[in-house]
Amino acid sequence: MSFVITGDTHGTLDLPKVVQYFDEHNGEYTEDDYLIILGDVGVCGFSASEERVTRETLRNLPVTILFIDGNHENFEHLNSYEVEEWNGGKVHFVENNIIHLMRGQVFDIDGTSFFTFGGAYSLDKMYRTEGVSWFPEELPTTEEMEEGWMNLEKRDFEVDYILTHTGPREVVAALGYGDASDEEIPIRQYFQRIADEAEFEGWYFGHFHVDEEVEDVFFCMYDEVVEL
Repeated sequence: MSFVITGDTHGTLDLPKVVQYFDEHNGEYTEDDYLIILGDVGVCGFSASEERVTRETLRNLPVTILFIDGNHENFEHLNSYEVEEWNGGKVHFVENNIIHLMRGQVFDIDGTSFFTFGGAYSLDKMYRTEGVSWFPEELPTTEEMEEGWMNLEKRDFEVDYILTHTGPREVVAALGYGDASDEEIPIRQYFQRIADEAEFEGWYFGHFHVDEEVEDVFFCMYDEVVEL
């Protein structure tokens, strides 16, 4: 059992990196292995035709797809799925092999633990239409953040990996993105509190469209597709 991880795929726009990876590793993975996408996926997208192709492409990969939400998702569609429990945390089964890992959850998957928390702020929201290509649910609620903190407390703030869409305040600043809108400050600060409190092997996030590493433990991902 293996975990492969990558950054935003944006519907079909950045899916070729994933297809290429599995083409290059043909026969090495099965449905017992996982691909993790760190948000802005598009399986619940803004265009029905784009969504259909995105799902078909992911469905035909040899692995099970796990994803956290980004800021560019159709949250009305995504949140219409029934909330179910899977490996210790709350999920949406978008399809049998395409699973949304909800915010503030801890999952134990074949002996590996993950804390998951999607969402971020859209800098381009002024060019988007609310309820069509932008949704206020892109940012977490107080209740989601409290639930996440409580779930980490139950684990004594120890997990193997943390998966988010945006990153902790200090890490994002180290990448050169220190400026933040008033709307995004709370989630960056929340993640900074977790970074200061928790013990983990690696923290993986997307959102910034770069592949960079900070302090050997925080990994911003975009083009790279790697096995944990």
